[in-house]
Amino acid sequence: MLYTCWLSPDLQHTVEKLLAGDARTLARAISTVENRTSGWAELLKALYPRTGKARILGLTGAPGAGKSTLVDQLARYYRKQDRTVGIIAVDPTSPYTGGAILGDRIRMQDHFSDPGIYIRSMATRGSLGGLARATADVSTVLDASGRDLIMIETVGVGQDEVDIVRLADVTIVILVPGMGDDVQSIKAGIMEIADIFVINKSDREGAERVEREIRALQSLALRSDGWTPPIVKTVASEGTGIGDLATAIADYEGYLQKENLLLQHNIENWQERLIEMLRDALLEKAREQMGDGSVARYAAEVAAHKRDPYTVIEEIVARVGKG
Repeated sequence: MLYTCWLSPDLQHTVEKLLAGDARTLARAISTVENRTSGWAELLKALYPRTGKARILGLTGAPGAGKSTLVDQLARYYRKQDRTVGIIAVDPTSPYTGGAILGDRIRMQDHFSDPGIYIRSMATRGSLGGLARATADVSTVLDASGRDLIMIETVGVGQDEVDIVRLADVTIVILVPGMGDDVQSIKAGIMEIADIFVINKSDREGAERVEREIRALQSLALRSDGWTPPIVKTVASEGTGIGDLATAIADYEGYLQKENLLLQHNIENWQERLIEMLRDALLEKAREQMGDGSVARYAAEVAAHKRDPYTVIEEIVARVGKG
């Protein structure tokens, strides 16, 4: 038993059912951590010792690259190998309702009858980097539930997508031919984070040009881990190249293990994530201590040049430190 006696009876029951593979409990647990409802932190503390077994794949790329179709086909491939899959589809948030716009679950309806696949759409809710604030926590719940693989499909917004590298074990950047000078335009952002490149819709004219551009960019900068990201061509709508992509994923995992880089990779990821978690926690504490109306009052004083913003921030930080 890896969770302890500090759990309430209800929470302990939830943990036990989740670890036993109950789908409804999994759904409720994800809602709890995503919405930060009562007991969310205690739940994650109890589940974390049961994590670390799932392989987390991050798939990112420009809108229209076919990410959802690729995720769908990759899930089918892994299910044929009898591996369980969790899918987190991070959707853009509606500026009017705050809800997800795309709803990737609609695109993957064929999987609903398969208990080996769990699909969750999440709205970004204003988070930068294409990742919802609670995406990492949801992946923790899925990992603890016993999923072999977790695929995170992120919002395609270009260079802000680099946040995915802090969560994924393997980052897959998806490009498509015929979208203009796309490789050059994003080279300063997501090009550097790719462990694997996928040229989807590779039956289109221009696929060879995209491959040449990727090769040219790779020749300009070597990765610190010595890995050269392979380029996999797919036509996801037809299922072409999916096996090659799965092989490339396995090859990178094998490379990390062979070179003893897996632990270092995880340490680097956690360095970034711990800073993000600390930032979020301190921001939440600052909001609680300032109370209703404080931000508006400070803003009015700064806007009227009655006070400078730097002193205001120093005061808020000092107040949080005393709390």
